Amino acid sequence: MTTPQTRPALLIAGHGTRDDAGAEAFRAFVEELGRRNPELPVAGGFIELSPPPLGEAVTSLVERGAKRFAAVPLMLVSAGHAKGDIPAALTREKERHPGISYTYGRPLGPHPSLLAVLERRVDEVIGDLDRSEVTVLLVGRGSTDPDANSEVHKAARLFWEGRGYAGVETAFVSLAAPDVPSGLDRCEKLGARRIVVLPYFLFTGILPDRVRQQTEEWAAAHPGLDVRSADVIGAAEELHALVMERYEEAVKGDLRMNCDSCVYRIALPGFEDKVGLPQQPHFHPDDDGHHHHHHGSHAHAHH
Repeated sequence: MTTPQTRPALLIAGHGTRDDAGAEAFRAFVEELGRRNPELPVAGGFIELSPPPLGEAVTSLVERGAKRFAAVPLMLVSAGHAKGDIPAALTREKERHPGISYTYGRPLGPHPSLLAVLERRVDEVIGDLDRSEVTVLLVGRGSTDPDANSEVHKAARLFWEGRGYAGVETAFVSLAAPDVPSGLDRCEKLGARRIVVLPYFLFTGILPDRVRQQTEEWAAAHPGLDVRSADVIGAAEELHALVMERYEEAVKGDLRMNCDSCVYRIALPGFEDKVGLPQQPHFHPDDDGHHHHHHGSHAHAHH
C-alpha cells in the first residue's frame, strides 16, 4: 500500500560488516529511527558485506510510495564509500526505479555531539582518575584516502581541546599508519602512564574487536602502564539527533562536503591516479539486480 509523500524519505547507508552483532546494531538503529519518526518513511541498507543491500532498502521505500529520498551515510568520515560507492549505488537505483530522485547528505563526524559521546565513553573507563594524567589514543578505521585519515586526526585534535586530557593521539586499525601498537608505543614515548584506547566507530564489529584485542596484547607486554579500552559510540541519543540533522541538511540542500583535499578531485602526491576515476557501486552479493562486471571492482570517483 502506498501513501502520498509529503517529505523525502530517509535512506540510511551503512558500510557493512561480517560481524553479525555489528550488522544487527545498524539494523536496530534504523528501526528505532523509524519508530521515532513515524511520519517519515525510513529504511537502511549496506554497501557491502551485510544484508540488506542498499538497493533493497530503496525498493522497500519505493513500494511504500516514496519518490524522493534524502540519503545519509551512517559513517564518520568521507572515505571511498561516502565519496564514490554510495552516490554510484544511488545513480544505479535511479535507473532501476525511473522517476525517483535523491539528495545526498554528508557523513557524521567529527560533530560536537559525537565528541561529547566519546567523552562519556572515556569517563566510563577512567572513573575518578584525573584527566590530566590520562592520554587518549583515538583509533579510526583507516583508509587509502588521505583525506579520510586526516578527518580522524581532526577529530582527535577537537577531542583534545578544552577537555583536560594529557594528550590525544591517533592510530588506525587497518589500511593506514600508525597501527594500534605503534600508536600505543608513541603514547609511551611521550611519557604516558595511563592510556585509554578509544575506538572511533559507531557500532561494534570485527575492527573494533581487533582494536580491543591489540590493546590487550600490548598492555600485557607493558605491565607497568595502566591501559584501558573504551566502548564504541553506539546508538546514543546524540547519534539519532545527528542523523536527523544531516537529513534536514540534505532536504534543504545545505551540503558542506569538503572537496579541497579529495583524492578524486585533487592530485595529491602519491594518489594522482585516483583523480577522475569512474564511479562504480560496490558489488553486494545480496543485490539481485547487480551486474556481473562489478565483481571485484573497487574503483571510486567523486560524485
